[in-house]
Amino acid sequence: MFPERGGPRGDNRGMSDPTPGTAISGATPEPAIPAPARFDTLPLDDKLLRAVADSGYQTMTPIQAKAIPIVLAGRDVMGAAQTGTGKTAAFSIPLLQKMLKHENPSMSPARHPVRALVLAPTRELADQVANNVKQYSKFTKLRAAVVFGGIDMKPQTLELKAGVEVLIATPGRLLDHIEAKNCVLNQVEYVVLDEADRMLDIGFLPDLQRILSYLPRQRQTLLFSATFSNEIKRLAESYLQDPLLVEVARPNATASTVEQRFFSVAADDKRRAVLKLLKERSIGQAIVFVNSKLGCARLARSFERDGLRTNALHGDKSQDERLKALDAFKRGEVDVLVATDVAARGLDIADLPAVFNFDVPFNAEDYVHRIGRTGRAGASGLAFTLVAREDMRNVGDIEKLIKKKIEIEPLELDEMPQRRLRDRERDGDRDDDRRPPRAAAPRPPARPADPLFDQPYVPSNTEARPAWEQAAAAPVPRGLSAYIKPKKKVAALFGAKKAPAPDEEVSSS
Repeated sequence: MFPERGGPRGDNRGMSDPTPGTAISGATPEPAIPAPARFDTLPLDDKLLRAVADSGYQTMTPIQAKAIPIVLAGRDVMGAAQTGTGKTAAFSIPLLQKMLKHENPSMSPARHPVRALVLAPTRELADQVANNVKQYSKFTKLRAAVVFGGIDMKPQTLELKAGVEVLIATPGRLLDHIEAKNCVLNQVEYVVLDEADRMLDIGFLPDLQRILSYLPRQRQTLLFSATFSNEIKRLAESYLQDPLLVEVARPNATASTVEQRFFSVAADDKRRAVLKLLKERSIGQAIVFVNSKLGCARLARSFERDGLRTNALHGDKSQDERLKALDAFKRGEVDVLVATDVAARGLDIADLPAVFNFDVPFNAEDYVHRIGRTGRAGASGLAFTLVAREDMRNVGDIEKLIKKKIEIEPLELDEMPQRRLRDRERDGDRDDDRRPPRAAAPRPPARPADPLFDQPYVPSNTEARPAWEQAAAAPVPRGLSAYIKPKKKVAALFGAKKAPAPDEEVSSS
């Protein structure tokens, strides 16, 4: 049971008081609506209120209190809120309420067309949103399904052809099902773009445009994200109709419950820095973010050798492996989860104490999402970023985004292991005054003299012809052209036939 101040955990929850934000072009500020403190003050069906209560939630977070009445009113919404604020419940609960008018117990697929489409950038986020939607709709007759890549399409196809009202999907796999005629989107009334900035970052804009072209023009569109870039604003202007901007904090802001520390560490010493901070702060679990899939796998193996229960999470793993790794981490069977940015968006891991940025992210917006995995629901969290010399430009981009001065602290590491010292000595990395003197190598014993072996090399006569070619060449037989060259004599060693004598005549048949 969570405290009453937190709302449904969708993918995020818990939030501080709202602060004014920056206006976004094309979006009108939301009207002054009194924010109800409890869910039972909203015009929601008893089935939904019961499901919310069963989840252990009574009061709403600020983003939920602001967004839910506007969504119920039928307006397009741009929701800007920090990670950990309950954005999933802010759009899923009112959409379920609006779709209850289509609820029916029929088994016919035609009575259960897709009416709400939720697009998510990653498989993990899509699966999490689907679990939350199913939790809130468990007392209704509404059906929900999720489709994403990395797994077999056949079970997804059977579920889609049976009929679903709420479809949660990643763009690539949804296009596969559309092309295979497994789902029809001509009756969609509600569209949600969850973490749309990430979808643009990983190149999903053409897929988004294709998917939106299959939808009816008359629809309600909701866009939620923790960061709003210029591309997101242009996307909103193109596909949202007079949207209301709902923000409970300055866009691109980091949660105030997360303690952010930046340490200056050489690239080769980052792994030792993580081990030192885990030990000093008595951190039981942590996510370590890296920028590359190859570096993710290598670092996970290194932590395994250091005695930590470790797993890796990156895009090259199958979806089954990724879900198992995430589930093991949530159950506490894994100490350190080394992950790329596939784990940076929307994943809700309860009571995660710390996050490490082993690599400073290339996109400053990813920093906001990475550290949002900790400090959720008002709890405190730690975010450590290890900064090497080559990372300073990326740190500057983060500083501009969050509009805060970043102080980079030195980090004193323990003594270097003896094997590492020997490697440095061997490679000549130590100063001359610290390098121990090396004994001179003994000379090999003298070789006894050999007059025949020691005499200089004398080349043989290279112009001399072989013995088998020194005989006179055979004359050209009568009756043959003078341009026909005689056969070249070959040594008997190679199986040559005996050449005829010069005085022998060639008999004619």
